[in-house]
Amino acid sequence: MTSLSFARCIAGTALAAILAAAPIELAAQPSEQDLVGLTASGSYLAARHAGQMRDAGAAAAYYRAALIRDPKNGELLDRAFLSLLVDGNIDDAVKYADRVAQTDKSDRVARLVIGVNALKKKQYATARKELAQSVRGPITDLTATLLSSWAQFGAKDSKGAIAAIDRLAGPEWYAIFKDLHAGMILDLAGNEKEAGKRFERAYKADSSALRVVEAYGSWLSRNKSPQEALAIYEAFDKVLPRHPLIVEAMTKLKAGEKLPMLVSSAQAGAAEALYGLGASLGRRGGEDLGLVYLQLSLFLAPTHPLALLSLADLYESLKKPELAIKIYERIPASSPLHRNAAIQMAANFDTLDRAAEAEKHLQALIKQRPDDVEAIMALGNVLRGHKKFAECGDVYSKGIDQIAKPEKANWVLFYFRGICYERSKQWQKAEADLKKALVLFPEQPHVLNYLGYSWIDQGVNLDEGMTMIKKAVQQRPDDGYIVDSLGWAYYRIGNYDEAAKQLERAIELKPEDPTINDHLGDAYWRVGRELEAKFQWAHARDLKPDPEELPKIEEKLKNGLPEETSSQAKAGKKVGDGG
Repeated sequence: MTSLSFARCIAGTALAAILAAAPIELAAQPSEQDLVGLTASGSYLAARHAGQMRDAGAAAAYYRAALIRDPKNGELLDRAFLSLLVDGNIDDAVKYADRVAQTDKSDRVARLVIGVNALKKKQYATARKELAQSVRGPITDLTATLLSSWAQFGAKDSKGAIAAIDRLAGPEWYAIFKDLHAGMILDLAGNEKEAGKRFERAYKADSSALRVVEAYGSWLSRNKSPQEALAIYEAFDKVLPRHPLIVEAMTKLKAGEKLPMLVSSAQAGAAEALYGLGASLGRRGGEDLGLVYLQLSLFLAPTHPLALLSLADLYESLKKPELAIKIYERIPASSPLHRNAAIQMAANFDTLDRAAEAEKHLQALIKQRPDDVEAIMALGNVLRGHKKFAECGDVYSKGIDQIAKPEKANWVLFYFRGICYERSKQWQKAEADLKKALVLFPEQPHVLNYLGYSWIDQGVNLDEGMTMIKKAVQQRPDDGYIVDSLGWAYYRIGNYDEAAKQLERAIELKPEDPTINDHLGDAYWRVGRELEAKFQWAHARDLKPDPEELPKIEEKLKNGLPEETSSQAKAGKKVGDGG
């Protein structure tokens, strides 16, 4: 779809203000005793603090407590309502939305919530009336139109629903949403021919959109043939291999089965609209409104697996792994996406410093399905992240053993195993894996960087290694780690002036990395900038380097670097700048 800065659409709203700051940690959920002992101002301050840490549940509890003590305070009412909404407590949010709308009839978020609640209850006229008052801007106009059209379909007026969608004018990116939802309404209404036209048009506009592919493929399986539908799914599979929903659909189509419609009711259609917009918002900078739309989608369809996955993914991007885990746990065991959620849960356990739990969780998944390469790779990643390099090499090997004929997408397995082998002092195996990764994915920048850096660090293949790193930098000029590799490569071949220049750029890109600061200190020392060198080493020391590196840094702070040996000086002069 065409890119859009969705964040603009909520700039300046109370919603953005409530959830403006990045979290440090999750605030503790207040107990009833905590709330009883607080004054109105104390509750308000506690709520603001919880909101700044993006803990909407705690914020809602504190705002509600403050509102009990100051029931006529409009700001408290707004903030309590929005916090409940973001937290997914929609039943209570609806009650507060009614109060907000009585105070401010133009509050479009309150009207949206009231409208969605009416739609869920099949009060379609009320839903359309409320949704009509929630419009104001590109996102809300599209949302209100799609939801209102689904309400109109629920009231058995499919022609009016399609007419409302077709009347809506707006940005170019509206088109795919309009065609997809018009197609679903027409399909449910029994107008298969017109539905097919809409689905085909949406598919031609974006053949990489999952729900468009599913809707069009489903229609083809029921109105053309499973073979034509299969071609659509296979084309998608080449772009995004092994998506569980696509795999399941292809399996059914190969068995000659017809696929069900994407939605089965007005409520499911409205949930689909909210999911699609919410997922797009979350990916494009509109996290706060994305949370609201996804929560409302789940209010209408509590087990919508893609809405649940998108919400969990959004929590991860907001650094709230505990909430992400809770959402993953809600994905039905019958869903093809359940296993993906289980694997991702392990990554969140690891983020929460629950590595043992993550390992146990993944080992159980692998025991259930020993050929699950994704689960195997996830376990390898956890072990590698905790520097269990011998173990992670063995785990990645189990994944590679499951692949009869490695393809481009498998390069990462060989790359990761190569890292584990290199870090566990098995260089020959590491080199073979890194070369294999480049065979599968030529010019892959991370592999070029790792192999080139390793060669130069060992003093072998210097010109080829330098060429590799330069290619990596050309592809990733803003990657501080890759730029650091180039600087350190220059250092290793004795070109200290160029080393300092590149390492200064790396520091600009990754100022808080202890290794880069340490490298820059070394380069400064060699070019005679000893005071600056000690500053960089001190900074590296304070940034908590790896335990094995700390004594080396402290020794340099005390005594500087030793004089170069004659062989080092000759090597630098012989190689020059590495080509």
